[in-house]
Amino acid sequence: MSNIYQFSVQNNKEETIELTHYADKVILIVNTASNCGFTPQYQGLQTLHESFQAQGFEVLAFPCNQFKQQESGSNEEIQQFCDLRFNIKFPLFNKIDVNGDNAAPLFNYLKQEAPGILGSKSIKWNFTKFLVNRQGEVVKRYAPTTKPEAITADIEKLLK
Repeated sequence: MSNIYQFSVQNNKEETIELTHYADKVILIVNTASNCGFTPQYQGLQTLHESFQAQGFEVLAFPCNQFKQQESGSNEEIQQFCDLRFNIKFPLFNKIDVNGDNAAPLFNYLKQEAPGILGSKSIKWNFTKFLVNRQGEVVKRYAPTTKPEAITADIEKLLK
């Protein structure tokens, strides 16, 4: 597969969404969690969304419970938490696995295209981020410690 448009995913209402829906957009794909030390990054993700959506940018958040069970709620509970705490306007998807035998195919692809430090294919923690260009190609992977605002320059380059 040459880009992310080959995949379909389920939103948090369990409706199938073809990623071709996001064709020609710059996308930041993030595995998220509500009870993580990095959870405040939701605010930074919302700021990016507000700043760049009109230029063709999308944040896609995929809750994941694989790291110390920091996302144990239902899809509805996760949405309520994000709405109340961060007033997010970007889409939340169905809770997924990002590593292991049950890893979502999209995340297997992202890890293959943008390995972590020292070539690692696994995702080490919540809020790992993948930046995708308008052609659906993975451009860069960011560590959980990378704050969303630190990605601004890379997003701006892709939006030009």
